[in-house]
Amino acid sequence: MATGSEEAKLELFLQWLKVNGAELRGCKLKYCNSNKGFGIFTTNDVPDDSGILLVVPLDLAITPMRVLQDPLIGPDCRSLFEEGEVDDRLLIMLFLTVEYLRKSSSWKPANSIFWTRALNIPFPSSYVFPRAEQEHDSTTSIVPGESTNHVSTEQIVNRENGRTLQINNSVRQASGVESTLQERENIWVEGLVPGIDFCNHDLKAAATWEVDGTGSTTGIPFSMYLLSAGSVLLQGEKEISISYGNKGNEELLYLYGFVIKDNPDDYLMIHYPMEAISDVPFSETKMQLLEAQKGELRCLLPRSLLKSGFFPESTLPGGTSNKDSGSQGFNYSWSGQRKAPSYINKLVFPEEFLTALRTITMKENELYQVSSLLEELVGSGGERQPSETEVRTAVWEACGDSGAFQLLVDLLNMKMMELEEGSGTEESDAELLKKADDRGTPENERSFTNGSHHCLSMSRNKWASIVYRQGQKELTRRFIKEAEQALQLALSEGN
Repeated sequence: MATGSEEAKLELFLQWLKVNGAELRGCKLKYCNSNKGFGIFTTNDVPDDSGILLVVPLDLAITPMRVLQDPLIGPDCRSLFEEGEVDDRLLIMLFLTVEYLRKSSSWKPANSIFWTRALNIPFPSSYVFPRAEQEHDSTTSIVPGESTNHVSTEQIVNRENGRTLQINNSVRQASGVESTLQERENIWVEGLVPGIDFCNHDLKAAATWEVDGTGSTTGIPFSMYLLSAGSVLLQGEKEISISYGNKGNEELLYLYGFVIKDNPDDYLMIHYPMEAISDVPFSETKMQLLEAQKGELRCLLPRSLLKSGFFPESTLPGGTSNKDSGSQGFNYSWSGQRKAPSYINKLVFPEEFLTALRTITMKENELYQVSSLLEELVGSGGERQPSETEVRTAVWEACGDSGAFQLLVDLLNMKMMELEEGSGTEESDAELLKKADDRGTPENERSFTNGSHHCLSMSRNKWASIVYRQGQKELTRRFIKEAEQALQLALSEGN
């Protein structure tokens, strides 16, 4: 249960929301558990059938523009921003840090709050860049675009896109930049929206958030609102969850501090080290071929790819097949000696990555054969450059798949060794999790015994870390099985 101090802070926060124009329509904020903290729950007093549960004016959002207007740290932040010492995210974290240091001696909650609660908010362009006459007449507005600081809203928005335009308010009006930017429907800015950020994550989201620029939906112009995703929410007290997006456990763990067992959006990353290419024979020639083919030395392997592989599992949770990002083989041969492989529609590995592995493993005679094939195609005088597809086809014609699959198996086995080093096997992780089952134990601590040893405890963070690494080992094991099957078939078919 929440402490008396936490309940008192929540009550003050709710009063602050109300005073500043936020409306709780059929929902309330309450304590969930020690894992989640607070959350948003439905009540039975939903005013209408619109499904709108919470409305928060965008004026309350903590954005980089608002930070620059803060009377305490705004001037220093402007200087740092103009000098390029901080970006838009750091502006928000600096603001949160100062707020926490006002009340405690720790800055860590500020960093955690930003990464776990920040949203990419589609601000209406008319809100971010109000008309010049509105800016001139208003003296008390806190609209982000109305700052008289030297750092303009355009600078922040464009820096988020990797560009910085040195345009202040007066220059903006003279140069006509305002009218150009106002033609854009939405301006995406990272920030925190108090109240909305109490929503916890669930794969099956019970609600979504939207922005109401005109007030036609909520009655409050320039607001963000929480919208029910189904009528089930309106029956009794249920937690209102949103989806943080299709994120693997690595991202969930490091950004949000939690994981999902059997996460359908989990993925495995493997790569061939760039520095290792210099050690392979004919490295310069192979680097040129890699560039011509746009081969990738790194790839992400989503869990969903396994649904269309050699060993699909009907019980594989969620997700959709991502076959389009898998291997796309070649269905013709210049010499007529290499046929389209039978396994072409079962490969789960991206062709860009397999292209790179084929090139790296090529032998000297295969390099000469590629050169001969391309010369035959484009002419000895080099009348034109071969296309990316033509180079890929020539490489596949010369060396087939077996070398690439063998290297792939080796890379995956190395990945497994790295994962198991110091942490044991997938089975040992499963045993730890089984012993640390939290039935009947405190929510923030999982206790278990180890034979005759004394009772041990496992923190929530440690439990999440074990779930994450077990998931990585499971994916590695399954992709090794896919790669080994592909290798066996390639060798049997002479590829």
